[in-house]
Amino acid sequence: MNRRLLVIVGTLAGVSLLSVAALAANPALLVADYETTTVEVVDGETGAALATVEARVADGFRKQYVGLSATDELADDEGMLFVHDRSAERAYVMRGMSFGLDILFVAPNGTVTRIHEATPERRPYTRYTGTGRYVLEVPRGWSERHGVAPGDRLRFDRIAAATRASAATKPISPSQASTQT
Repeated sequence: MNRRLLVIVGTLAGVSLLSVAALAANPALLVADYETTTVEVVDGETGAALATVEARVADGFRKQYVGLSATDELADDEGMLFVHDRSAERAYVMRGMSFGLDILFVAPNGTVTRIHEATPERRPYTRYTGTGRYVLEVPRGWSERHGVAPGDRLRFDRIAAATRASAATKPISPSQASTQT
């Protein structure tokens, strides 16, 4: 009986180790699929459209950890939008990447706060830092090709929904209340 138990435990341990090794070698196995959203970038002063990308949404730890590392290439109109719970100082690295990216840090209201042009590299990784609730990754050089700069704004469904929700929860002043009755 003890021998049988040892064989079962040993087998389970071996399978567990192989699973961990497979995930370490290919973290994309953690993520089945991504939702997508259309992201439009507009000039921060004029509101004129600058560019549009179809972005995969990375809105949880697993998707954010994997990011684009399991992607061989991006078309000029593709990207990934990282959605965090709140705005904060963040750092992104080019772990497992085979192509360069522009990394745009974006405030909760959609304003681009910082842009980095990042190249693939090996350890030690460069930390590309910025402040934002959102981070948009697009092919390297995309921002320059489309004239996107800090101060420009991103528009996409999640920002619009957050803005509507924020407006709906703002307190009403007494003068507004008297005009709404």
